[in-house]
Formats: sequence, structure tokens, C-alpha cells
Amino acid sequence: MKNATNPMVIVALILLAPLGHTTSAAAMPAAAPAAPKIQIEDVYRFYKLYDATGGRPTADQLQRDYLDPGSDGLHNLAKMRNVTAARIADNIAKRPEIYSGARQCIASLPRVRQRVAVALRKLGRLYPDANFPPVTIAVGRGKPVGIGSAATGLQIGLEALCAVKWDNLDAEERFVRVIVHEYIHVQQFPSLDDDEHPTLLERSLIEGGAEFGTELIVGQPAEVASPPLRAATVGHEKEIESAFVADEDSTDLSKWLDNSTFDKPGDLGYWVGYRIVKSYYQHAADKRRALRDIIEVTDPKMFLAKSGWYPGIVLR
Repeated sequence: MKNATNPMVIVALILLAPLGHTTSAAAMPAAAPAAPKIQIEDVYRFYKLYDATGGRPTADQLQRDYLDPGSDGLHNLAKMRNVTAARIADNIAKRPEIYSGARQCIASLPRVRQRVAVALRKLGRLYPDANFPPVTIAVGRGKPVGIGSAATGLQIGLEALCAVKWDNLDAEERFVRVIVHEYIHVQQFPSLDDDEHPTLLERSLIEGGAEFGTELIVGQPAEVASPPLRAATVGHEKEIESAFVADEDSTDLSKWLDNSTFDKPGDLGYWVGYRIVKSYYQHAADKRRALRDIIEVTDPKMFLAKSGWYPGIVLR
């Protein structure tokens, strides 16, 4: 997505986190790499400095020893999401547990590389025009969880992704799901995905498409990932989705998106968008064509009309 996942947005369904919003469109078709490039050196550089300073690096130290020698992916994250040395230092002071706790996620990264390679090969089979830019895992200012574009690759915030307390997924599963989610965003068309003022329906279909694509590729139903989210929605589908219909043309997304926290799930726009997209897929005779339609959606109203979805629909 062009902007990116708010710290918790993607986590709300597929891990669920966070997301703000990320993405760009696929440029030229590309074959899935045998081993996708996942750059993690920025993480080790950060924790080398972190340890050397007793967990309290100054802004000057972070700039000189972490950001300045960082990867292209880290520099893009800093540019796109205002990740500055001062803001990192300020967040370390305010939420030191996020940075100390994130270390437990580092051990999962080699296995994440292996599983993402398998997932991207499947994405390439299901959507042959897929683009596979490199991934950078780095440490930021507590958000976002992830951003990405075909031109600049994907950037994942280690500390943001590891800080969510309310989902039931381990670190490995979180990373795999977030990276696949962001890769789906990379394929989406900029005419809709790069809209600066999207309606609730537009944004929810973009996020719901990434959620559903992740489900197809990773293999587990998205809704099992967050027990608190499931508890808040099961039995309330018609009520929640009727309220969504009333707001679907609004550009005020605050009730539906970007409102999760580290401690509490939100982002019901992801959940509704996922259900609309899943309805579209289930009603389609040609599943491969349906996935292409989901990824390449440009007319939200037409997509909704063809989806067969209605508030409270029972999905398989």
C-alpha cells in the first residue's frame, strides 16, 4: 500500500496487523524468486547499538550508527513514514518494553525466509503477473507494521509487529502473514490503491483483498487468527455490516480502520472487506479469474454489486 499498515491494522485479521495502508501496482510480470530477498541486517545493527548503550541510544547515536548506514529499505521506511532518530529515541524512552520484547522475534527470521519463499511461489502460480520486490525487516518508531510498493519493496517493522498482545499467532506466523499481505498490496492497481481520499468501501476492499489473498496462499482461515476479533463479530455480522453499508461512501474512516492498538483489536473495515471479497470468490465459477478481479479491482461499487454479499451473509 502506498501509505501502509498502521501498527495494528494488518494484525486485525490475518494475524492480525496494522495497517494504515500500503502499496502500489505491479509493474512488469515477474517470476517468483526461488528465495525472496529478505534483508534483516538493519535489525542486527540496531540491537548492536541498543546493547552498547544499555538500551538507551540517543538520537545522535541512532542517526550515525543505525539510520545513516542502513539499507535502502530502511531509508525508504524513514522517508515514507517519518521514522527519524529522534522519534525512535522518544519511543524507546516511552515504550522500552516494545524494543526489549522484540528480540524474541529475531530467532524466527530464518524460518520466515523459507516459508515466504514457498508462499510467493504459490502466489506466482495463482496470479502469474505478480511482482516480487525485496523485503526489509527493520526497527522503527513503533509503527507501521508494514508498507510496500513495487518500486521500493516491502518494509516490515520488527518492533511494531512483535508488540501486539491480543492475537494468538507466534512470531513466525505473524511475519509470514504480514509479508504475504503486503505482497498482495504490491499487486493492486494504483488507480484505487493510491487514492489519497478513499471511501470506506474502497479502502475496505483493498484491505479485504489482501486479507483474502493471504488466506488462499497461507492456508488458514483469516478469522481464526484473532480470538478477540472473532468474539466481537460472531453473531453480530448483520448488525456490524448494516452499519458499514450506511458508511460505505464516507471518507471518514475512523470508526472502521486504523483504530487498533497494541492491546485491543479494531479495524472492522478489514473484516467486512474480507467478507465481501470472500463472497465474490465463492460466487465465482472461475476462481482464478475471481482472484485476478479481487487484486485488480478498480470500481468498488461494481465489485460490491457482483459479489453477492449482503449484511449478515453466511459464508462457507
